[in-house]
Amino acid sequence: MQREFAELNNRRAVVTGASKGIGRAVALEFARAGADVVVHARADRAGAEKTAARVRDFGVNAHVVLADLGNSRERETLVEDAAERLGGLDIWVSNAGVDLLTGGANDLPYEEKLDRLLEVDVHAGVLLAKQAGERMQSLGGGVVLTVGWDQSDRGMGGDSGELFAVAKNAIMGFTRSLAVSLAPKVRVNCIAPGWIKTAWGESASDYWQERVRRETPLERWGTPEDIANVARFLASDEASYLTGQVVNVNGGAVR
Repeated sequence: MQREFAELNNRRAVVTGASKGIGRAVALEFARAGADVVVHARADRAGAEKTAARVRDFGVNAHVVLADLGNSRERETLVEDAAERLGGLDIWVSNAGVDLLTGGANDLPYEEKLDRLLEVDVHAGVLLAKQAGERMQSLGGGVVLTVGWDQSDRGMGGDSGELFAVAKNAIMGFTRSLAVSLAPKVRVNCIAPGWIKTAWGESASDYWQERVRRETPLERWGTPEDIANVARFLASDEASYLTGQVVNVNGGAVR
């Protein structure tokens, strides 16, 4: 039987922040490729259960785990809890992050936004990826994927641009170093999305709709599925010679 490209049959994957958006799309694409998936969410059980139900539609196993990554006691058991439910761990995706653009968080003071990003995106993201990676390294191999931002290393004006640059540059640099630490057994790569139409993009003003088209050579928003397709490839054996990379998935945007 011919092997499917980028298959993940019998792999065991954890996707943080998978109750919606990019995380949900990644979980579903991994399931399509044959992986069992732990769907993590902070508190949105309904959203996580919806993702898990759709994962099971592909004939694989899905488990829901809730944990507030801003709470040290909840996050310190997440890796082992997820691995126990799956019976092992082959792929870890650190996707969860603070949403500063919707749900009222955009009205928080600048310093509070910074504190939240540092606690969840950076502190939790680093510790969980490292813990998962070292666990997989001790057992023979695996893949860690992180999520950055394509504009963080070239700059974007405004509070959100400044704040996300702090958090995502940290994650992108950490990814490159963790890849060296865990080589050759564990591969570590970062996906840096551009303009992806998640909740904020769906309701963005005409100004932002036009700006996205103007700044993106492919003249469209990216979709969560665009990110998920790259995540599937990076998690698969077809990407076995890629580690320590930051992969821009941004329609060719350069500014």
